[in-house]
Parts: sequence; C-alpha cells; structure tokens
Amino acid sequence: MQELLYAAGMAFLIAILCGPLLIPVLRRLKFGQSIRQEGPQRHYAKAGTPTMGGIIILIALLIPSLFYGGKSAEVLLALFVTFGHGLIGFLDDFIKVVLKRSLGLKARQKLVGQIIMAAALAYIAAVYMGRGTDLWIPLLGIQLDLGPFYYILIFLVLVGTTNAVNLTDGLDGLAAGTTTIAALAYGAICLVFGKFDLAVFCVALAGAALGFLRFNAHPAKVFMGDTGSLALGGALAAVAVMTKTELLLVLVGGVFVVEALSVIVQVISFKSTGKRVFLMSPIHHHFELSGWSETKVVTVFWLAGIVCSAVALLVLTASKSGG
Repeated sequence: MQELLYAAGMAFLIAILCGPLLIPVLRRLKFGQSIRQEGPQRHYAKAGTPTMGGIIILIALLIPSLFYGGKSAEVLLALFVTFGHGLIGFLDDFIKVVLKRSLGLKARQKLVGQIIMAAALAYIAAVYMGRGTDLWIPLLGIQLDLGPFYYILIFLVLVGTTNAVNLTDGLDGLAAGTTTIAALAYGAICLVFGKFDLAVFCVALAGAALGFLRFNAHPAKVFMGDTGSLALGGALAAVAVMTKTELLLVLVGGVFVVEALSVIVQVISFKSTGKRVFLMSPIHHHFELSGWSETKVVTVFWLAGIVCSAVALLVLTASKSGG
C-alpha cells in the first residue's frame, strides 16, 4: 500500500516542479487561450493565459506509473490510451493556438484517432487480457455478453468520457479537481477488484491532477487545454473498461455526465423550440450567469463529485456483497 502513496506523492511533486519550468515556456511561445465571445464577460480577463498545460499532467503521470507499475500490461494500455488522447488534444490545441485556426482538428480527424484508441483498448482488453466482451451490471450481478457490440460500447465510452471532461474544463480548477476525485475513487475500485497496478495508475493520475491544480486553481496561471482534458477522459475510460465498470463510470463521473447532458439538452431545445433551457451551457456557465462566483461553482461541483464517487463506491460494495 505504500507504493500507492509513493506513486501519488511522486506524481504530485513532479507536477509541482514542472509547473514553474513549463508555464513560462508556454507564455513565451504565446500559447495563450482565446476566450469565447459569447461566454461570461468576467472570462475576458483570462485571454492570453497559457494553455496546453496538460503536458504537466502527462509528465507527472508517466514517471510514477512506469516506475511503480510499468511491468503491468494494464498500466501500459492505460498509458497508451491516455497519451493517445493527449496527442489528439495536443494537435487540436496546436492548430487552434499556434496556427490560429479556430476550429482545430476536423471532427473526422478526431474521430479517426478515437476509433484507433477504442479499437486498440477493446481488442487488447477483451482478447489479450481476457477481459471478454461482457458488460457487468451493478446491483443486479448480471454479466451481459455483448459480443461484437462490445466494441461499439467501448467507442461510446471513450468518446463520451473524453468529450464530457473536455466540456467540464471551462472554469479554473473544475476539471482538474473533479478528475482528482474520480481518479481516487477508481483507485479504490481497482483495489476492490484486486488490480493493484492499475490502482497505482489511478492514484498517480490523481496526484498529477492535484499538482496541476496548484497552477490551475482560480486565478489560473495555466489551462490544461484539450491536451489535458482529452487525456484525462481517456485515462478514466480506460480504467473503467479494464475493471469492467463502464456503467459505474456514469456514477463516478456524474459531474461530467451532467455537464455533457446540459449541452445536449440545450442544443435540442434551441433547435426544436428556439428556446434555451439554461442561460448558457455547459451548466457551470448557467450558474455563473445566475450570479454565482466562479470559486463557488467550482467548489459546489467538487462536492458533487465527491458525492457521486461515494455513491458509486456504495453501489460497488452492495454489488460485491450481493454477488
């Protein structure tokens, strides 16, 4: 168990040390964040804040994961999916920020990358690691074999999670803090399933995100960009797949789910009725425009993340005791 503390501590320390070294470099390279014109006016002051800071998280995650769990195929696969999505996000950030093309990667280009990640994750986990193609349904104790549809499920899990975390990354510290909570929860879930090496990966992810939060908390000195948000989503999705807890991820990442659903509801409502359900989506902006301070929104959402993770762990405990 000491290795878990060492991995988390090492990741946290590396992030803390990398920040002061990398942030000035990003600033000198003018990797500054552009702000949505239709967003809250208070966000205009953030224009020019260095982005692509997700590199800090990736470096801090990689070293302890390899040092304490690098002999595990599951850890290596989780790193592959995480860094694969980090690369997609980096290219998207680079095109938007450096090449000044506002749309970044085209949707089909992102889709190709995510299909490759999903196919690799599903095949290696199902065939090479013997995970199978079944879906575990919590509380009911049912293992539902999806056959070839399993690969579609994994693609949806990956795309859904990465995009949901990306949407959550709209306020200082929101995505980093919420991911820290979710990663710790998944560290506990991995231990319940006897996957110690994967638990090392999870606590390293939590330590890296928490260390990054030192520079990303309000007022943020750096943003993670798509480099970080897509990587974080990929990491959580990969762990969910390898622990057969894809459905439990909906609870652990409840904040991410609500953020994504708020966008879907807003788009459907506006296109069908011409009316908006929220003042602005994702939903964290709705609360901002309702008069909440940015720090209050983030704090409340962190607390919601803790509650979601606690509920997920209770469901897991009930499922294991009942099974």
